[in-house]
Amino acid sequence: MEFLTSPTQQFDLPKRIERLGELATNLWWTWHPEASHLFGRLDYDLWERLGHNPIRLLNEVGRARLNQVANDREYLEHYDELFKGFDAYFTKESWSQKNQKDLKKPVAYFSMEYGLHETLPIYSGGLGVLSGDHLKEASDLGLPFIAVGFMYAQGYFSQRITEDGWQEAVNNPLKFEHLPVSLVKKNAKPVTISFDLPDRRLTAQIWEVRVGRVPLYLLDSNLEGNDDYDRLLTARLYWSDLDRRVMQEVLLGIGGVRALRALGYDPAVWHMNEGHASFLTLERIRELVAGGFAFADAAEKTRPQNIFTTHTPVPAGNDEFPLWLIDKYLANYWGELGLTREQFVEVAKQQHPHGETYSMPVLALKLSGSSNGVSELHGEVSRDMWKFLWSDRDVKDVPIQHVTNGVHTRNWLARRMNILLEKYLGADWYDNLDDRRLIEKIDQIPDKELWEVHLHLKRKMAFYLTERVRDRWTHGGFHPVQVIASGVLINPYALTIGFARRFATYKRASIILSDVERLLELINRPNHPVQIIFAGKAHPADDPGKKLIQQVYRTVKKAETGGRIVFLEDYDMNLARYLVQGVDVWMNTPRRPYEASGTSGMKAAINGVPNFSILDGWWREAYNGRNGWAIGEEKEYESTEAQDAADAESLYSTLEHQIIPKFYDRDPKERSSAWIAFMKSSMKTVIPQFSTRRMVKEYVEKFYLPALAGEAHEAPDYQGLKNAA
Repeated sequence: MEFLTSPTQQFDLPKRIERLGELATNLWWTWHPEASHLFGRLDYDLWERLGHNPIRLLNEVGRARLNQVANDREYLEHYDELFKGFDAYFTKESWSQKNQKDLKKPVAYFSMEYGLHETLPIYSGGLGVLSGDHLKEASDLGLPFIAVGFMYAQGYFSQRITEDGWQEAVNNPLKFEHLPVSLVKKNAKPVTISFDLPDRRLTAQIWEVRVGRVPLYLLDSNLEGNDDYDRLLTARLYWSDLDRRVMQEVLLGIGGVRALRALGYDPAVWHMNEGHASFLTLERIRELVAGGFAFADAAEKTRPQNIFTTHTPVPAGNDEFPLWLIDKYLANYWGELGLTREQFVEVAKQQHPHGETYSMPVLALKLSGSSNGVSELHGEVSRDMWKFLWSDRDVKDVPIQHVTNGVHTRNWLARRMNILLEKYLGADWYDNLDDRRLIEKIDQIPDKELWEVHLHLKRKMAFYLTERVRDRWTHGGFHPVQVIASGVLINPYALTIGFARRFATYKRASIILSDVERLLELINRPNHPVQIIFAGKAHPADDPGKKLIQQVYRTVKKAETGGRIVFLEDYDMNLARYLVQGVDVWMNTPRRPYEASGTSGMKAAINGVPNFSILDGWWREAYNGRNGWAIGEEKEYESTEAQDAADAESLYSTLEHQIIPKFYDRDPKERSSAWIAFMKSSMKTVIPQFSTRRMVKEYVEKFYLPALAGEAHEAPDYQGLKNAA
């Protein structure tokens, strides 16, 4: 079967540097800073102005400049060295080829969003960035890996904050010719898949993105032949209306399986990243039912190869749909499974006081051979949350495991920090980043050199914030108070705390503002100033989250803060890099135990930034008293108000009596050896233990290989499944 990808981009490049076009269309460049640097050297100002988009850069930089660098010896040396590494990446024997010879057929990975780079805004937050990091690490390890998601034509919204602090959403339709995407075609026609709804047919085409070695296939419903309503189905992430939401999940799960079949794939493992793709379990069963299997036998045969990762620690956060919606969109489908409507509902039914719903995580848990939470604590929470599905077992015996999340180190580590690590750990340290004995050599880095790199990153962040505000200011509609609130007065030599994440209420962004007078006294102390940088978006339909942003912003605008508390609008992956590399402390204040894992603090820690966090998610596993600070205690409270009050007091007290004194306890050379010890300990803890290198290897060993062997835990209500057909 012969498939071709039809690029949306065209380049006119001198022959000597024509491979820049190849590099621009494979996202390998996004986690290799030397590649980004190669593009930037064409025109640094244009590179920044275009938001680090190499496709636009190559088309807009001008032929004269391209001809110039094609004859520049220094540039060509950089070019040749980079492509030597690029070619070696794809030809050298990988970890998977050396160590996992049984993994021949691909692992298929399904996610609603992918955070790969800011120029491809098909992500909204941590779930998507985790998915993107998973793909990058799978590529680095050489796993046979394919991924499925959506090509959101409007991307994710850009955030604007009004003078009064209210979040406004600005949708920016994507121009595909500016993106590293190619339309998949066969015989010069787009490859399409379809699904029959009770009253119409839904059709989607397929785009491909190359993520190193990994192909990512993105479904797109904006096709002639679909009605106007259906054409908007893949326009944006997470529609708030349930009709489109259930249709998206039908398209992702059922349509995603059909897309891989249309492309000739026969995956060995099917990994669902969150419950959005749970319908894939039914589609795999339907394939066997069409071949003569009974539903129960098909379920038993397919279940071991399905893996379900849940990220949600509260039942209300999981997708479930009223039964009338299931009737509306899937009435044709249960007959294809050999089921009655009642049997179909039974497979994913969840009982509530207000009635029955069709639950996506219940569907995944019943039809997956293994499932996991994303931290040790989240595994415990998940076992308790879903124990009713295994009513005959103790909570500890509920077969939901955990794999703690990690971050893709090369993607988030500052270029200057990597150079320092190569100097003291060896040029090949990255190939062995999960070797804890090697990482212990971080202690050998002189304090002076580590601090100089950190100061460079702080100054770089401060400069970026100033230029960012300047750009926003010149476009108009920006009140002078907003200019100050956006970070122009940030001092790169003052203690700087970062708080950047999705503005959901449980993350308690405003807990540090609960005693404003005390906070003002802390941040304005002579010779010991403190700066706090806030950033993050609320979902457009989340008014409580938007009100939280407004509460923070109104405090930011107070003249008494002296510009030391700021809110940066339109948080994205580019801004995230500056923050996790350039602040001194990373703060996280979720209401325990609602942070399933969290990864932003890991990104900060690998850059030598200690964490200051609630003992929730990953930080509960990482904290050792020498690599950061804990907020609050691991205990039960009689009310959320009592918990918030206790955590706020702990936050203020720790900041006042531990963090600020330690940072400013400096020698005459303006360095705090005690602080730098915390920086080193943070790096030593997180680089080997909380990387996607460790995480993906753990998925291989705990889930992918057992799935190949046909191993599976006992399904909940398994007898009910056997009786279903």
